[in-house]
Amino acid sequence: MRSNDRVAARKQLDKRLDLLRGSDVYARPPRGWIKAIREALGMTTAQVAARMGVSQPRVVEIEKAEKAGATTLNTLERAAQAMDCQLIYAFVPKKPLVQLIEDRARIIAKQRMMTTGHSMALEAQSVSYDDEKEQFEQMVRRIVDKAGSDIWKEQ
Repeated sequence: MRSNDRVAARKQLDKRLDLLRGSDVYARPPRGWIKAIREALGMTTAQVAARMGVSQPRVVEIEKAEKAGATTLNTLERAAQAMDCQLIYAFVPKKPLVQLIEDRARIIAKQRMMTTGHSMALEAQSVSYDDEKEQFEQMVRRIVDKAGSDIWKEQ
């Protein structure tokens, strides 16, 4: 994906994810979604089992597995369909994607500036604080502008 396309995709995803970020509305209930929805609908495990085409004890196992975080998306999808629900699956970054990229760029720029600053100090060529700050911000912008998978390489 080209850099411009990546920036546009990042911004578009951030808009969509802003609705979910910081909200616990979509957090899994303590007993799991399957059991919570099933009980709210007044369905028994046997009724869900019949709709899923599995045995009643299997539904109990599925509910326990979901609560433990040990179920598959396929199983969740089948259970959702059995209860006339839609499974929604998403990764919601803790910060906007744009901010994650900029934070990472700042880390890289800081590492580069420290290396450069040390070399320049050894050669008695240090620069003023304002110049260094400006160079740092320019470096961050350059890193962000061309950010690709290399930005996530461990230094």
